[in-house]
Amino acid sequence: MHYSEIITIEPNKRFGQPCIRGLRITVYDILSWLAAGMSKDEIVKDYPELTINDITAVLSYAADKEHKVLKAS
Repeated sequence: MHYSEIITIEPNKRFGQPCIRGLRITVYDILSWLAAGMSKDEIVKDYPELTINDITAVLSYAADKEHKVLKAS
């Protein structure tokens, strides 16, 4: 599954930040939790509306976004 099927951007939700499947959980939220040392399993346990696939999609989205920034430089 491509991350575009999971990551959504809605102007009226979380100020247009990329979110997970229309939820109010943003890509930034998940990246912050991972950076703080939480595992994928811990995140899913704390937020049962998320799946491991959602977290993997966040990582793919972030990697793709970073790649596009590097290509534009």
